[in-house]
Amino acid sequence: MGLDATVLSEANLTEDGVRGTIAEITKGVFTTMVMMDVVDEEPLTESIVTFHETLTSMVGLAGSHSGILAIHCPKDLALRITSNMLGMEVTEIDNDVNDALGEIANMIGGDVKHIFSPKGADINLSIPTVIYGSDYVLESMSSAESLVMPFVCGGDRFLLSFKIGK
Repeated sequence: MGLDATVLSEANLTEDGVRGTIAEITKGVFTTMVMMDVVDEEPLTESIVTFHETLTSMVGLAGSHSGILAIHCPKDLALRITSNMLGMEVTEIDNDVNDALGEIANMIGGDVKHIFSPKGADINLSIPTVIYGSDYVLESMSSAESLVMPFVCGGDRFLLSFKIGK
């Protein structure tokens, strides 16, 4: 599992470099927008497609490269993230939670697209999509490999998955 070698080569990037940059972007968004610290862990060696009591927020990338960036966040952590962002206690999944998690995916995705397009003009982001369910399977139809990065935030773990191809 890992990012497409051809895409990395054409952009003169390494997977470790991309992983490190995505980790720094994610930490920055959480520190400034959520007022929570996150710690990155080693990438997973296999994709995870089955989720339980999780919110998945994602943005698609399209243009010179296409792909998807998704954040898979346990329900309780999503509620804490939203509470921190809004400065008020949020106890149920609602539009505020969807908006908050969607905005986090949008901010991280907006910065990540600049890794593969320094001026960002030839890669566009989709409108964020948020999925929530007690149990669901999420599979991409793309044959591109994923980079799946776990992060720990306040004792809970969330995943960031990123896939990019031509």
